[in-house]
Amino acid sequence: MITLSGECPSSDAETLLAALLETPSASVDWRDCDSAHTAVLQVLMASRAALKGPPRGAFLGNHVAPLSSLGGD
Repeated sequence: MITLSGECPSSDAETLLAALLETPSASVDWRDCDSAHTAVLQVLMASRAALKGPPRGAFLGNHVAPLSSLGGD
């Protein structure tokens, strides 16, 4: 399981991508994620990783999680 927590800046996107490429079946826990740069969100969308959620951040929960590919469980 990959965990996103706090604020996830653009530099986290490369790390996230590397982790998902190494373990394509990994799920991503974003329940402690307050905010995420669009680069991080793009990696999540492109990978179609299973998300454990909803995210903690109000903006992510209200505007990003409802997207069909980022709903979480």
